[in-house]
Amino acid sequence: MKKTGAALLFLTALLWMLFAVSAASADVVISEVMASNGFYENGEAYDWIEIYNDGKQTEDLSGWYLSDSKKNPLKWSFPKGTKLKAGRYLTVFCTGEDGIAPGKGDTFYTDYSISASGETLILSDASGSEVQRVKLPEQYGCVSWGKPADGGEYGFFENPTRGKKNDAKAYPARTEAPKLTAAGGFYRDSVTVTAAGPEGAVLRYTTDGETPTAKSKTFPPEGLTLTKTVPLRVKAFRDGEVSSATESATYFINDDPQTAIVSLISDDKYLFSTKTGMLVKGTGSIPNYSKGYEYPVHIEYFNREGTQEISQNGTMTCSGHSARINAQKSIALYARKSWGAERFEFNPFPTRDYTSYKSLLLRAANSDTYATRLRDIVASSLAEGQGLLYQDHEVIQVYINGKYWGHYNLREKINKYFVAAYEGVTDSDEIDNIDILARSGTDEFLQNGDNKDWLELCSFCKKNSLSDPENLRYVEERLDIDNMFTHAAYEIILGNVDFTNVRIYRVPGGKWKYLLFDVEACWRSLDKTPIEYYIRPVKGPYQGFHHEPLNALLAVPEYKARFLNRVSELLSTVFRWDNVKAHFDRVTAQLEPILPRHIQRWKNMKIENWRKNIKATKYYARVRPKEIPKLLKKAMKLTDAEVEEYFGETLRLLEETNKAED
Repeated sequence: MKKTGAALLFLTALLWMLFAVSAASADVVISEVMASNGFYENGEAYDWIEIYNDGKQTEDLSGWYLSDSKKNPLKWSFPKGTKLKAGRYLTVFCTGEDGIAPGKGDTFYTDYSISASGETLILSDASGSEVQRVKLPEQYGCVSWGKPADGGEYGFFENPTRGKKNDAKAYPARTEAPKLTAAGGFYRDSVTVTAAGPEGAVLRYTTDGETPTAKSKTFPPEGLTLTKTVPLRVKAFRDGEVSSATESATYFINDDPQTAIVSLISDDKYLFSTKTGMLVKGTGSIPNYSKGYEYPVHIEYFNREGTQEISQNGTMTCSGHSARINAQKSIALYARKSWGAERFEFNPFPTRDYTSYKSLLLRAANSDTYATRLRDIVASSLAEGQGLLYQDHEVIQVYINGKYWGHYNLREKINKYFVAAYEGVTDSDEIDNIDILARSGTDEFLQNGDNKDWLELCSFCKKNSLSDPENLRYVEERLDIDNMFTHAAYEIILGNVDFTNVRIYRVPGGKWKYLLFDVEACWRSLDKTPIEYYIRPVKGPYQGFHHEPLNALLAVPEYKARFLNRVSELLSTVFRWDNVKAHFDRVTAQLEPILPRHIQRWKNMKIENWRKNIKATKYYARVRPKEIPKLLKKAMKLTDAEVEEYFGETLRLLEETNKAED
């Protein structure tokens, strides 16, 4: 009898323990999911799954599993020590990247990604027992899905709230976006815009760049007549659904574009808010413009004739380094699938034959802001057809929320997609594995891919003589030598004093190459800089970038001759004054008519000073090439005979072509 009673007592205790574990497990739930994330931070916008502890005690999630596979419910596990306090949240970012660390605290990372087309998520405890299974329907871009804070069925939220209490209501679907009858563009005196939305929806609008809310003005059924330049944003609201995506367009009234135009429309909190606005310093210890966030923006591009070529949502971030402190800041633009389209399906650049771009750069002249505003684009354009990758340009003007924002130079943005387009790489895995390095190429300056081979190559050149055929072959197999010679020649001839702006890249299976980047600090003097940073003892310490491959090769007579011949060739063709002058004239003809308005907007220069700066810059661009043989003679210890051999005819040609300008 006593044994039977003890057995019953043990069984009862065991059942209570199992019930307690089951109850505890039931308190931990998948509370919110974002399967098409467009909110980027430091270049990443991983999809995520939020886990919530709805119970009254801390839960130990060590060894629990989270999966997106019915066949493999134990696909990923929380690391040992993972605990979730009552009423708290943790986030699991689904990266789709191999070898990523699992994370800790309240932030974790899986090596798989989740699909926006809909799938099943499974949460299991440490024993492998299923705690929760939720089936995601097809997801909308940048709209989260989850369980309402006040209970009820899973659905879509009006606002994503990762790490915070969910919205009280969730909805089964999203309202379709409205359509505007008149395209954004340039109109005389006025334009009347009408809008059509889904049946039963109320259309609301703003004209200040803000995203419409349920409290915004109702769009008039007869249409809206605009008599001044405004950014129009319209959104559809319908009971029982998440509000629609926002339809946006800029209408320019009595405005003569003169150049191509980029118009940006976005909320004040993303642009100018002291707390989060990317174009202001803000009040925190880290300036807003240095935080690396990407914010949603509507982007329009109108060509020189005023025809709209793109109108789409994407993201933007403040770009550049030290120049971010300038009032007029550079802005990078990205096409993002979660906001509508993966690419900008157009090509604004005159020397490229590409059909689309992944990203673009609105460059605000940076350190050349107060001088010429054209040095970088003129100098870069001289690289066309010379086997040297450079950023093409288009002189444009920018509007932000309908307000004139001045002259910018639209540029290609340096990233793996930029390199892939130039090199003809189309396979997505190969694009991901393109190596791009800046400056020294160390980890700090690794932009994409891997730097191991480059650093090994530089070290090899420092330690080994390339007069040995085997050593030379090692370098020839890894480095595009003619490309490197061309890059060094450009930097030296231009006199780029910002000599650390060096970038190199390599596509899978290819050789290391240089690209011409940020040369606006050129044509300022006849000084030897940057020649002393390029031509220097191979075993000496590098300053800003690795000089060893260049100088190791220059110690080989054959390559020394090849380099000097390349410099001479460029001096007598590309850098001949009649050619350079044509590039200057083309850009100044575009800039001069728009600068008065730009100056009125920013009040940071005078037109007469600009003309003086242009004249001085052209002087150095004309005269400096004639000084290069003299500078190289000293730096490379050339004899008079060698100078005559490599540069004699070139110098006589330069004297002749420059005579009329003296």
